[in-house]
Parts: sequence; structure tokens; C-alpha cells
Amino acid sequence: MRFSSKWRKAAFPALMLSAMIASGNVLADGKAGGVKTDAHPYRYIDVQLLGVNDFHGQLDVTRKVGGKAAGRADYLAAYLKQREAENKNTLLVHAGDAVGASSLVSALLQDEPTIEFLNKLGFDVGTPGNHEFDEGVDEMLRLIYGGIHPKTGFFRGADFPYVSANVIDKKTGKPILPPYVIKKVKGVPIGFIGVTLSDAPNIVAPSGVAGVSFTDEAQAINKAVKQLKRQGVRAIVVLAHNPGISNTDGSNASGEVTEIAKKVDDEVDVIFAGHNHAYLNAEVDGKLLVQSYSYGTAFSDVDIKIDTKTKDIVAKKAEIVTTYQDGIKPDAEITKLINKYGEKIAPMINRVVGTAKITITDKQNASGESALGNLIADAQRSVMKTDFAFMNPGGIRADIEQGDVTWGELYNVQPFGNPLVKMTLTGEQIRKLLNQQWQPEQTRMLQISGLTYTWDASRPIGDKVVDIYLPHGAKLYPNAEYTVTANRFLADGGDHFTVFTEGKNREEGPGDLNALITYIQQLPQPFAASIEGRIQKLR
Repeated sequence: MRFSSKWRKAAFPALMLSAMIASGNVLADGKAGGVKTDAHPYRYIDVQLLGVNDFHGQLDVTRKVGGKAAGRADYLAAYLKQREAENKNTLLVHAGDAVGASSLVSALLQDEPTIEFLNKLGFDVGTPGNHEFDEGVDEMLRLIYGGIHPKTGFFRGADFPYVSANVIDKKTGKPILPPYVIKKVKGVPIGFIGVTLSDAPNIVAPSGVAGVSFTDEAQAINKAVKQLKRQGVRAIVVLAHNPGISNTDGSNASGEVTEIAKKVDDEVDVIFAGHNHAYLNAEVDGKLLVQSYSYGTAFSDVDIKIDTKTKDIVAKKAEIVTTYQDGIKPDAEITKLINKYGEKIAPMINRVVGTAKITITDKQNASGESALGNLIADAQRSVMKTDFAFMNPGGIRADIEQGDVTWGELYNVQPFGNPLVKMTLTGEQIRKLLNQQWQPEQTRMLQISGLTYTWDASRPIGDKVVDIYLPHGAKLYPNAEYTVTANRFLADGGDHFTVFTEGKNREEGPGDLNALITYIQQLPQPFAASIEGRIQKLR
């Protein structure tokens, strides 16, 4: 049921609450048929949950939403503090990927600045997404619990708990983090369960998830729910780094998180989602599901009403709030934090490495080719001196703007620090590889260099590629061997491109960012890139 925004600022008037109870929309004991007629408004407390997902360490990054400036950590902080001031019963949560693929101001300092940002805002609980594993389990745990890193020295860690019920230590068989945490608001317990998408091993480099396994999310949630219920906890919230999307009116909700909602115990009332950087505000199987885009450009404001007698959530609603910069002042404390770390890394990130004649974007045409994808694939093939190169589109995170191009800008384009891998594949394997771009759940068009090909959308998955051509116009020979470059993520089978794992004669080269910088520096200046027809859709 939806309620007006005034609900956030004050308890329901007694008349309104009585009307809801009479209609059956608020149940005094949280169960159908359990309505009591002697309910009193002071028996209920209003709790506000403010959530973010997929922040990705974007401390100093402003983005455009509908043509208007949005995001940046100091503006996000101002919004959250403003909302928090409206309700003293507020908890701050995040649903994963708070770090990883971060802005330089965070990434060059091991993402410690982002954790410090969350600490300063007083976050109450978070869950790891797939990117928390980018540098391995030990580094993730150091950011959470504190410890020493060779680059940055000692860091105290997060001031709030991380929870994950489905990331299991292969040696002990136990979760590497607590499955849940209980927070009390005016004496009423609220359980927060965390899960990380079980597909993480397919989208994180193997070194990042070494030693852990990812179990089924719904089963892990239900196991934790049983434990919470045995402790008398009836108000349960899930932080799930799993994708979901809906229309802005709440219709047509879909994605992994909607399937999870249907499978989990009905004692779960709210699920914060993440991973696909989308809008989600819908009710599925009685659970309220939310996701607020990414990069701090929005946050989820979830308002719940808890019956202090039954300890259950009896009403819930949500609003997805865009953090437009107009009309609000950035938070001074966080601005100071950003500036402090910005000054520390400025000498490195402001170094000019080239000049772009035009803006070069990663926007793909109808065939699946982009100008920036071509430039990056060419750079990797050139530096590794191979016949072909393949680049995953998910590894391209920003455009190259017209004008002077700095080291920092190129880092934002390729922030993952993936080493390049040279290997040998046959022509037949390359055809199979290109056909792996079309998968039942998603299509991922690799950006290519050194070859061209045609494809037909009407053909079945696994057989969409028609003809593959070498630079001189001859067709690719199925039995011939060719040298290929891919970043380590792809080379290890990331994004389900398993053919790369069959490659022979593997050799590791420089990092992808260094390869791009080296290539741009040797191009005639100003440099450019364009869509050339390397990938052609026939129909």
C-alpha cells in the first residue's frame, strides 16, 4: 500500500491507522485474519531505511540524469542527512559494489576513502557485491575489518558490519561473513540478511574468488530467516546484490531478485537489490523490492511501520530519490574529504597523455560495434603483437572526451587493472567464441581488432555468426592457429566466454590501462577512432 510523503515526518494519525486496520491493510499481528480492534497508534513505530547500491567509489564524479547534474558523494551525503533528520529512527544500508571500478580518488588508495565516506555518514550495515572481490577475499576483509596494505599502510576498516549468508569458505564450509545482523530501533529488533549474486565466479577474476563458493541466494536467505525467527525477530530486510528492474509505476518487475522474492520466507518484508544499475520499486509476492540506479545518482528511501507488540512490519512503501545537485548544498564534511584525497593523487591523474580530436564513446551501433571499443581492442592487439584482440564491453566504463586526455580520464575508462593475456586459438575456436556473445540471459558484444565478421539475428543462439574475415579479405581458416589478446578477466572465462580457457601458449603482458596509454601516445595527435564496420548485422 502506498502512503503520502508526510508519513515519513510523523506517525499516522489515530483515525488513519484505525481506518487501515479496519480495512485489513494493517494487521496488528502481521498475519491475515489476525486484526485486532483495540490497536493504538503509539503501538507502532515508523522506521526509515535509506539505501544505496553500486556506488563504485564515485566520490568525486558528477553524472548527468535527464540532462541535469547528479551524484557526487558530498551531494549524496547532503540528501541522506536531510532525510535522516526527518526521522530519528533511520538506518543506512548498502546492497553491494560500494567499491571496485572506482574513481581514482578512491581506487588509487585501495578504496579506503570510500569506506571512510560510509563511516562518516554512519552506515549501519552493508553486503558485498561482486566488485568487493576484485582484489581477492583477503583485501575485501581488510577493508571491512581493518589491516595493513603495502601501498597505504594501516586502515581501521568499516565502522559497520557487512553480512553475507551465501559466500562460503571452501575449507570450513562456513560463511566468511556473518549471515545477518540484528539492529534494534526503540527496542524492536530488525534483522538484515545479506547475499551476493551466486554468478559472481563467472564475472570476477578467479583470483578474486579463490577459496570461496557462492551458494543459492534464496536457500541461504531462508536458512538465516529460520535463525532470526528463533530469536524472535519478525521484521526482516534482505540486502541482495542481485539484479532487478521495474517501470517507475512499479509494474513489470523482473530480474533475479524477483525470483528470489517468490522463493523466500514471507517473513521477509523488504529486499534491496543491486548489480544491474536500474530502477526498481515494486511489490512481488508481498515483498517490497527496491534498487536505485548506481554511482550515487539516487538512493532508496524505504519507510516501514512496525508493530511493537508483534515485532512485525505491518506497512511499507518506498521512494527512489535522484540526487540532483540543483537546490541542495553539498555536505561540507564530505567535500573536505574528497578534496583531501584529490590533492594526494593530483600529480598522477592530471598528467596529459594525448589529445582527442573528437569525443570517443562506447555507444554500440545496431551491429554491436563502438568507436571506443575499436580503439581499446586496437591498443591491446598492438601492444601484445597478436593477430586479433577481444575486449569485453563491461570493462569499458567511461567515454574519452574531446580535448586533452589525462591519465586519470583513461583510468576511468579502464579502471579494473586487468593484465593482458596472449594465447593461441584455432579459427574454429574463434567462431565458437564469437557465438558465445549471445547467451540465453544476456547478449555481450565483444569489441574486436584484426578481424571482421557478419551475424544474423534470425539464426539460433550458438550459430549466429555467418562469415569471419581476415584483414586481407580471406575468410578465417577453421584449422589454422591464430594469436589472440584478451584481458585476464576474459582469458579466465569471465562473462561465460569459456572458449578463452581453451587457449594454448598463454603469456601475460602489461595491464590494460598501460596498453591503452602506450598506444595513444604513439598515435598521431590529435587522435580519433570511429565505427568501421568490423561487426555487421545482416538482419
